[in-house]
Amino acid sequence: MLSHVCVRTNAATKPFKVGFVVAMSGPFASTGVEMLAGAKLFMAEHGNIVAGREIELVVRDDNGTPELTKRAAQELVVNDKVEVLAGFSLTPLALAAAPIATQAKIPMVNMLAATSSIINSTPYMVRVSMTLPQTSVTVADWASNNNIKRAVTLVSDFGPGIDAENSFKDRFILNGGKVMDTLRVPLKSNDFSPYLQKVKDLAPDAVFIFVPVGLGANLMKQFNERGLEKSGIKVIGPGDVVDDGDLNAMGDSTIGIITAYPYSASHNSTMNQKFIKAFKKANPQMRPNAIAVFGYDGMRVIYEAIKKTNGMGNGDQLVEAMKGQIFESPRGQIYIDATTRDIVQSIYIRRVERNIKGDNELYNTEFQEIKDVKDPRRNN
Repeated sequence: MLSHVCVRTNAATKPFKVGFVVAMSGPFASTGVEMLAGAKLFMAEHGNIVAGREIELVVRDDNGTPELTKRAAQELVVNDKVEVLAGFSLTPLALAAAPIATQAKIPMVNMLAATSSIINSTPYMVRVSMTLPQTSVTVADWASNNNIKRAVTLVSDFGPGIDAENSFKDRFILNGGKVMDTLRVPLKSNDFSPYLQKVKDLAPDAVFIFVPVGLGANLMKQFNERGLEKSGIKVIGPGDVVDDGDLNAMGDSTIGIITAYPYSASHNSTMNQKFIKAFKKANPQMRPNAIAVFGYDGMRVIYEAIKKTNGMGNGDQLVEAMKGQIFESPRGQIYIDATTRDIVQSIYIRRVERNIKGDNELYNTEFQEIKDVKDPRRNN
């Protein structure tokens, strides 16, 4: 799928093209839909002329497949002459595009892929989303401080899942807890039942769960079918399993789930309230989630870099202009570390609750904030 988001003008210079590579179809389509909606909203609010350059968003659907990501990135660079690559719904997709960014010497704005190490795959990557260690270590500390002594981890078997598992396990054990088992589910598997049965048989205090956004509803359905809802086993983890966009459809079985994440639709700030209102007006059938915010913030980072380089910067200059950016986001204050090119942000501990806004909907309610969290698996 190829689409253009722009309004033609009489700008004297050629358009500044941003190649947006995301999963708009396949099992992870919701990630691309939310990310693109966030990016479009930022452009609608701030116009499409920056430093005399018309900003053109060239969107490619990679179907969540690394081979298609690589092909799309190559075509965007060679044929469309994009000056920035952006998007990337999953770690394998970002890794497929990274060599192309390096070869072309253009920025690669990572708006989702969350494995810690991928920032090192190209010196041109700037991450505006999060890392799994940021969220997993934070929830491990919460668990240790809240009488959870024994845990089982259940994660999708790919980079972010392994990052999440290792980060949680290392911190939880350091804090004196016991990890009874580490369960890994093939990424493309929709059958979690044998793994959930093992969790039930082990009877830990809590099960730490990470699956990519889009898979949580199916996992929790099987969780309930196996009787784990009534087992007393707490569900904890990064926020992907109770994604804001899917939460209402998941039902009351999610109430009480504790997660750590950089954003919730219920985040209490004036900027987020404005963001929610504008997003819902532009996308009446959607509730914004963290991925929408990542898309929104990613476009801001690109816009500011164009401004700083007066619309004339090459790839190296644009990356330099992205480093060190600090600004208020709908999720709170964020910062692009000038040394690592990685995101520094608050991580919130949240509990799923119903009707906190008087609308009878489910929300991840933030009740604790840990500020200025860097990726704990990197040398800070």
